Amino acid sequence: MTYHPYGKAAGDPWSVEITPSLAGWTYSGLRVAELTGAPLSFDTGEDELLVLPIAGSCTVTLPGHRFTLTGRASVFDGPTDFVYVPIGTPVTVEGTGRIAFPSARATRALPARHVAAADVAVEIRGAGQASRQVNNFCSPDAFEGCDKLMAVEVLTPSGNWSSYPPHKHDTPNPGEAVLEEIYYFEVAGQGVGYQRVYSSERGPIDTLAEVSSGDVVLVPYGYHGPSMAAPGYDLYYLNVLAGPAQQRSMAFCDDPRHAWIRSSWDEQPIDPRLPFGRTS
Repeated sequence: MTYHPYGKAAGDPWSVEITPSLAGWTYSGLRVAELTGAPLSFDTGEDELLVLPIAGSCTVTLPGHRFTLTGRASVFDGPTDFVYVPIGTPVTVEGTGRIAFPSARATRALPARHVAAADVAVEIRGAGQASRQVNNFCSPDAFEGCDKLMAVEVLTPSGNWSSYPPHKHDTPNPGEAVLEEIYYFEVAGQGVGYQRVYSSERGPIDTLAEVSSGDVVLVPYGYHGPSMAAPGYDLYYLNVLAGPAQQRSMAFCDDPRHAWIRSSWDEQPIDPRLPFGRTS
């Protein structure tokens, strides 16, 4: 199953719980918790993970560390600070709001680290109705302190398309990394968006999901995109990626039928509604 509406992938105490075994793959995972003030304690086990406020703030306590995350009111208010937590670590998180824990199965225990919101790299991609914002908080170039895990946030103004042209990460070659990918969505207001996943040479897959806040789409292989923001409703998604390679890479291959679209952006202005929120 590639599409998980909010509540369908829940498991106490998680409102969203995507593990490698549930997804039917090996590396990528995501948990989301709705904190109401009571502490949430668990052990990372085989997973390295991030503590990432979607909406709200929290403190993160690890052996020898206590980090305070300022967080944010919503994903549309700009990047947030976050904490990296290594494998085999007991952790307690306490606060209020919706907190995401993107994760990956890993083998190296790297140091815990807090990254300030001001240090999150913000990128504007595309142009015209393909304009979108990418918060590269845990991309390979922006954050080196992970073994397998990669994660970025993408914000798409209402009426625009992102994850476009459609692309894939499923064939090992010098220009493409093999990755398992999770899309976790938030939509402004009471709106909806749409996510497409379709077949590649790797195998058949066919998903066109209407998504709202808290929904998840899994991409084990295949072309994915576009992610479509309905008119009137800005769209956010958290991408979580991991794979077997020793070197972290988000390299992709465009669907060759649509790759020409990138060159069309040279003659189009960037959507003036970007960027969302703070960028420094």
